[in-house]
Amino acid sequence: MAFRILVVDDDHEIVRLLRAYLEKDGYRVLVAYDGAGALHLVRSERPDLLLLDLMLPDRDGWEVTRIVRGDPILAQTPVIMLTARVEDQDKIVGLEIGADDYVVKPFNPREVLARVRAVLRRSRGEPVTAKIIEVGCVRVDVDGHEAYVSGQPLRLTPTEFNLLEALAEQPGRALTRMEMIERGLGYGYEGLDRTMDSHIKNLRHKLDAIAGAGYGAQLIETVFGVGYRMRPDLDEAKG
Repeated sequence: MAFRILVVDDDHEIVRLLRAYLEKDGYRVLVAYDGAGALHLVRSERPDLLLLDLMLPDRDGWEVTRIVRGDPILAQTPVIMLTARVEDQDKIVGLEIGADDYVVKPFNPREVLARVRAVLRRSRGEPVTAKIIEVGCVRVDVDGHEAYVSGQPLRLTPTEFNLLEALAEQPGRALTRMEMIERGLGYGYEGLDRTMDSHIKNLRHKLDAIAGAGYGAQLIETVFGVGYRMRPDLDEAKG
């Protein structure tokens, strides 16, 4: 039976985006846009996890978390806070009142998915096994946020890692630039196509530095008029 996730945020676009990613990953999604609606659904639907914005109309995320943690029936519900506030003290307060994790906006929805998986595993006492994607000699450890080529670590920026993960997850499929922006850089990104091209150029150079000149462009192919794709059979063809 699919886990049920309650997404609470007064920004309808964020709710739409998270809902799409969570449902694609097999979760059932409930939504609320304020604290009162969140508490009603937590009590009536008993979701498996709460994705909770900190700054909400009426009751904020801190108050909602305190109420959930103070209810013996609901107290074990995992809570991941979503917030634009980045001060360390805010994070400390959130964790002290019972949040299980904390994600700062603007976030990459794929990072949120990884956090949801990890928190659900921990809440059920399941062993934490890393999600690994392998394409040829490229290995991406999603939860560990590490990438390797031919066994050697790639030193990637967060943006470069997100782009590599998005491409590696669907080898052979061309991703449009808009898909790359949304999936690789996150919902809050408002850059231009040429910025995306610069990130891909840097990623290719880092692949070249380990696997040899030209490897990056062969592995991450330009699909003219569309975007980019990762070639799934490059290393077999070279062999």
